[in-house]
Amino acid sequence: MKKLLSFLFLAVFVLALAACGSKEDEKATESKATDEGTEETTTNSEKVTLKVGASNGLHDIILEQAKPILAEEGIELEIEPYQDYVMPNQDLDSGELDANYFQHIPYLETEIAQKGYDFVNAGGIHIEPIGIYSQKYKSLDELPDGATIIISNSVSDQGRILSLLETQGLIKLKDGIDKTAATVDDIVENPKNLEIDANSAPEMLVTYYEEGEGDAVVINSNFAIDAGINPVEDSIAIEGSESPYVNVIAVRAEDKDNAAIKRLVEVLRTDEIQNFILNEWGGAVVPVNE
Repeated sequence: MKKLLSFLFLAVFVLALAACGSKEDEKATESKATDEGTEETTTNSEKVTLKVGASNGLHDIILEQAKPILAEEGIELEIEPYQDYVMPNQDLDSGELDANYFQHIPYLETEIAQKGYDFVNAGGIHIEPIGIYSQKYKSLDELPDGATIIISNSVSDQGRILSLLETQGLIKLKDGIDKTAATVDDIVENPKNLEIDANSAPEMLVTYYEEGEGDAVVINSNFAIDAGINPVEDSIAIEGSESPYVNVIAVRAEDKDNAAIKRLVEVLRTDEIQNFILNEWGGAVVPVNE
């Protein structure tokens, strides 16, 4: 009888130990699962902030369309608007910005060459066809002999503008030159003896047009649109969509593989954003995918 009682006591003791061990294992497993869940939630909830500089009235509007899409993916897009072509690159270089979206490829290349910026093109988004405007004449054919055409003093703009004037038959440039870098000194034929005034800052050209300065004014579309001018309807001549002057997202070279920036470019190239661009500006801004 004593042996039987001893055996039963031992069995109960062993079962109790096993139960305790099982509960401890369960607690440990639950604790581990909780820790892992917390870690996963923390990882998934981490947000990335991208501060992007953009020209006011066009580039910033396009970025606003991408903002909610990126927010769903944990990327907060902070848009910093600019009115000029100088500060966005300076602020990108200093680290004030993560990227900027305001300049076309030739301008970016000129800035890199002249100022030593360590920037790269992260992707092209759209083209803004440059236009010729006049308060006095309804076509280029009406321009009189000796007419004054006011253009940008930006070296990177001048080659583009002069190429447009050549395409329209107003001038002829030297053969064999890089026309993206052309200047007024490269004009070899000027049958109407046009006076090309290349002394104006690009942001002032809208004002000159509105005040009737000169006989015609050549204006970048972003400035025209920002001033309520429709490049397609209001210009007397406009650049074709085959233009190589693609507006890009520019970043510091060290950020060329940044996942958030790559995602920004992808979103800006989606059908949703590209259709918005076409509808919003009626062809005055043309989306690209390269």
